[in-house]
Amino acid sequence: MKAVVNYSSGAGNVEIRDVPIPSNLGPHDVLINVKGAGVCGSDLHMYHDIQGFPVIRPVTLGHEYSGVITAVGSEVILFKEGDHVVSETPAYVCEKCIYCRSGQYNLCPHRKGFGVLVDGAMAEYVKTREAIVHKIPDNVSFEKAALTEPSCVAYNAVAHHSRIRPGDYVVVIGPGPIGLMCTQIAKLFNPGRLTVIGTRKDLSRLEVAKQFGADEVIVAEDGDVVEKILSYGDGFGPDLVLDAVGVSATLKQSVDVVRPAGQITKIGWGPAPIGFSLDPLIQKAARLQGSFSHNYPMWEKVLVMMEKGEINPLPMAKTYLIDEWKLAFDEMDSLAHAKSIILPNP
Repeated sequence: MKAVVNYSSGAGNVEIRDVPIPSNLGPHDVLINVKGAGVCGSDLHMYHDIQGFPVIRPVTLGHEYSGVITAVGSEVILFKEGDHVVSETPAYVCEKCIYCRSGQYNLCPHRKGFGVLVDGAMAEYVKTREAIVHKIPDNVSFEKAALTEPSCVAYNAVAHHSRIRPGDYVVVIGPGPIGLMCTQIAKLFNPGRLTVIGTRKDLSRLEVAKQFGADEVIVAEDGDVVEKILSYGDGFGPDLVLDAVGVSATLKQSVDVVRPAGQITKIGWGPAPIGFSLDPLIQKAARLQGSFSHNYPMWEKVLVMMEKGEINPLPMAKTYLIDEWKLAFDEMDSLAHAKSIILPNP
């Protein structure tokens, strides 16, 4: 079968390869004929070999996907051939540590993710575990369902980890896929003001942010971002800052603008040191926390929200055939749009 493979370390070492269809299903395994696979920023980082996490190469990329079940293991009871499904991202968790046993398996120290440490879903078929599979609602397309994973990342950050109330002043830094979905989900809480910050390169994505509910967008090069943020309301700053970028400069902005007793939820990754003092955070008695991945109940809730039309990630996306994978990567990398979806079996 065709697969998009990151075959060795080094920038640009990705290509289409013919690899075997996964076989030897375990008793609780499910084989999925992939209908849509989202391109994540981490896939682009691996493409450029600038990721800040360990990778086992060669590896088939992709951890955001939907498709049709074509085979099930001998002890699978919840699913059958022909079911339309999505799968979560942890190909392996230990099922024994305190985090697995308490439902927080996204924090399992032995977790292995699809497309990084285990072959992923930018291929015609992928093998996954029954425990992390979810049925797609009838009115949700494969393309939309393929973006359940980034929607769940945003749901975890906004609805689970953050304290957000109607009337709050909320700022999202970074109009990438996660920042845009954070915008869409934050809007459901009826904030008093919802501001999204990007750069001139992000102009098309900032337009999507408006479509997703932003009351205001700020272009970083067009003036003092901190001054603009603090000019709203009582001048003390936002109640909640969602940092979806992952570089030192945006975290410093977050600390500079968050109101005393406010909150910063950091979602974006970045391997570089922060390079500034966190003393202002202490002086403000503000809270800084990370948000990572998601778990089973969040997927169920997000799929219901998609079914009801409360969230819809598709306006930020563009689809490509699997042979167009490089164009899908390069156009997303150029910020022409926020999200690429590869269709291995259109």
